[in-house]
This record gives sequence, C-alpha cells and structure tokens, in this order.
Amino acid sequence: MKDDERKRLEAARAMLNPCRVCPRDCGVDRPAGELGYCGIGGSAVVSSVGPHFGEEPVLVGRGGSGTIFLAGCNLLCMFCQNYDISHGRRGTPATPAEVAQMMLLLERRGCHNVNFVTPTHVMPRLLEAVMIARDAGLRVPVVWNCGGYESVEALRLLEGYVEIYMPDAKFADTETARRLANAPDYPERMKAALKEMHRQVGDLVVEHGVAKRGLLVRHLVMPAGAVETRAILDFLARELSANTYVNVMGQYRPEFRARGDPVIGRYPTQEEIVSARDYARRHGLRLSD
Repeated sequence: MKDDERKRLEAARAMLNPCRVCPRDCGVDRPAGELGYCGIGGSAVVSSVGPHFGEEPVLVGRGGSGTIFLAGCNLLCMFCQNYDISHGRRGTPATPAEVAQMMLLLERRGCHNVNFVTPTHVMPRLLEAVMIARDAGLRVPVVWNCGGYESVEALRLLEGYVEIYMPDAKFADTETARRLANAPDYPERMKAALKEMHRQVGDLVVEHGVAKRGLLVRHLVMPAGAVETRAILDFLARELSANTYVNVMGQYRPEFRARGDPVIGRYPTQEEIVSARDYARRHGLRLSD
C-alpha cells in the first residue's frame, strides 16, 4: 500500500472513533463494538451479493450491476422498502479483504460495475476493500449507491476510489425530513454532498450504453410531494448541472411504518409521477429510462 493510501485509510478509520462517518455524528467507539444510529459496529455487514438487473439501464448493461447490499443505514426512513436489511440489519459481518474478494468475483461474473448499496455508515471499511481490490486487479467502476445523507469530509476520502456516485435526493423540506427520517438537516446535507460528488466525478459519462463515471441522482416521487420534487429538480438543474442524469422514480409503495400514514400511506398517482417527470424534462435534465 502506498503512503498516500495509508494516510487516507488512517484518516477514514479515525472517523469511526468517535464516530463522525455521517451527519449523525454519534460519537461512539464503533471499533470497540459500540453501535451508532445505523446499528452497525466496527465491521461492514453484508446482506447479499450478486448481479442485479433491476437497476438503471446504464448500470445494468448486459452483464448486470454487481450489487453488494450492506446492512444497517444512517437514515432509517419510516417508509424503507428494504427495512429487513436497513432496520433489521440482516447480514453477515465481512472484513475489507472479504469484501474485496466479493468485488473481484462480481467482475469475473461479467458485471459492469461494483455497486455498494447503502454504504455510507461503513465507508472506512469499504474504502479499504476498494484499495485491496484495485491492487488485485479490479478494473470495473465502483458505484456509491447511497441515501444522500453524507459527510463531505467522508466523501473527500473517497475521491479517486469511486467512479460513479448514485445518491438519493429524498427531501427538500426540513419538517418532512424530520418526520420521515428523523433528519431535519437532510436537505442542506444532501445538497452539499451532491455538490462534492459532482466536483469529484462530473456529469455521468455513458459509453456504449454503460455508465463509466459521473453522477446519477435518484428521486423517489412521494404521495403529495410535488412541491418538494420541484424544489429538488430546481436544485439539480440550477445549482448542480442542467446535464445531471436523474432517475425520477415512480415505484413508491407504502411499506414498513408508512402503512396507514395519513400522508404517505398510499401509492403516488400516475398524474403525480408523470408531472414530476415532465418537470424534469422542462429543465432539460437527462432522464433515466
């Protein structure tokens, strides 16, 4: 390992005690086994590994996106559709060397990328895994598939080791973020994070139908969320880049604690979904298929 890599890894590990890997700033000693808001201690916990064909077409290509699902989450949204993994923390602890082997296996299976799903809270362990995998010959891009609630300090340590950032842009209103994810600072943190991601990798570059580098933003259309959707799309077009590649997703369903909720306890209407996508098009944003 080179000196600059060693120093970067030491800085990343230091963020685990006291923990400040994400904006929660829990301050616990995770290497000693203390759990933060995410519910995960010092090791990454892997829920599943394999080619995924349900991601965006530019990630899937013909060989699939090589997903590694991480258990736990620093957001723990009340409507999470993967709540058994995020809230339930179902999975097996894995060392960075073991994660690196998973990455290499996915590449050998023909995946176009390695896609870390919900990686934020275990950034130091995954950074080490990427370093090990690269030294062992990994060549496909690394995708950071996250919730958008990121520490800019942590993101800067990932520079040069993540080729594709794929954050959610969930909430534009502090009260919505407070109610649905107990994160009233989400809007400001998300905007700062996306700006840092874009600084590092720029707009999404697609070659022969497959993403190679850049930023791909996801926004989930929520019931009665038109005002926030427009605010987020305004931000992407005006403050980030009018060439931002964005997936305006219409697959929301009331799951977990959202069932029976007076606001988000229903599916979005087709009109709400179409209106959101039309608004993105009017801004000239690049819409995912």
